[in-house]
Amino acid sequence: MSATIHEGEALSLNERNPVATARAARPRRVVALASSAGGLNALTHVLSRLPPQFAAPLLIVQHLDPHHRSWLAEILGRRVALGVMQVEGGESIAAGWVYVAPPDRHLLVGGDGTLDLSGGERVQHVRPSADRLFASLAEAWGEGAIAVVLSGTGKDGAEGVRAVKGRGGTVIVQDEASAEFFGMPRAALRTGLVDRVLALDDIAPALVELTQGETA
Repeated sequence: MSATIHEGEALSLNERNPVATARAARPRRVVALASSAGGLNALTHVLSRLPPQFAAPLLIVQHLDPHHRSWLAEILGRRVALGVMQVEGGESIAAGWVYVAPPDRHLLVGGDGTLDLSGGERVQHVRPSADRLFASLAEAWGEGAIAVVLSGTGKDGAEGVRAVKGRGGTVIVQDEASAEFFGMPRAALRTGLVDRVLALDDIAPALVELTQGETA
């Protein structure tokens, strides 16, 4: 199910200069996180435990109400040490920044690190879709792609996991004990292609480990 974020919860976006829109050296690893029901808590938990100098960009697909403005970027921007922005299209990704898909648009990344938005058909009944993001990241980054499936209902992300593993990337799934909703993690697990099944507390340390020594 889609999460709802109310205007009253919104807090000011990070006021740091959005250097993520400027072209930078191609990151060697890129992290994509996908969630649905229970996703706000899961995303906040993971992202708030990453250092501001985290050595990779992070791309976020969270299933949201397509008919209302999303405050997800503003909320995360207040709660985490990383820079956070909602994607408008055309941004060039940079390490230490979080890029959030807007409602009702697929988020895609190209081989040059430029982000794009698509109004294409819904996938698994949702837009934005984890499957579309994961597949584009797999094609663009190959074994440098890291896909993370967090709390959520439905099956979105499972086909994208196949794409990531098909190109040599890494897949992490939140475990059942710590997930508010286990539909999306379960669907990913059923592919048989998941590298790590981790409690929510352990995901941020794993991402730091996987990207340690990387430069952007």
